[in-house]
Amino acid sequence: MTQKKDKHKETAVKKTVKHTEKAGKEKKDSGSKKLKEELNELNDKYLRLYSDFDNYRKRTLKEKLEMQKSASQDLIADLLPVLDDFERALQALKEHKADDEAISGVELIYNKLFNILKQRGLEPMNSVGTEFNTDYHEAITNIDAGEEMKGKVVDVIQKGYLLNDKVLRFAKVVVGS
Repeated sequence: MTQKKDKHKETAVKKTVKHTEKAGKEKKDSGSKKLKEELNELNDKYLRLYSDFDNYRKRTLKEKLEMQKSASQDLIADLLPVLDDFERALQALKEHKADDEAISGVELIYNKLFNILKQRGLEPMNSVGTEFNTDYHEAITNIDAGEEMKGKVVDVIQKGYLLNDKVLRFAKVVVGS
């Protein structure tokens, strides 16, 4: 009987060892699963943080470029009346048949100023004959202009300007009706 008990104990010990080994493997598997999950989670956080930083970098670079483009916007807007005065002066000189030298001198100064502003992104609007558009024009008045000019700009009272394809000053216009 002792042999039977010994065999029974031996079998019980073997079962316990197997069960312990199996539990150890399960712990290892669950431990490695947890580590893999943590690794995936940390990797995901890293990728999100990296993409957030990359988006931030791109956004700030874009903002810097926009700021550089429009940094001189106020100064250019303040110089627009000077351009208008030059244009009126040239027109008055030509109407009063002034010296060609005086006209060419004023034209030279006007062209220098206009070219400097043009290099900074200033563009005049060409409005006469185009469709009236509230995004670019400000209507001062309407006049009868016939069917072909209905809804179109007939005359420009004050020239409009674009700065880097954005409206700096709306053109004040007369619209045909």
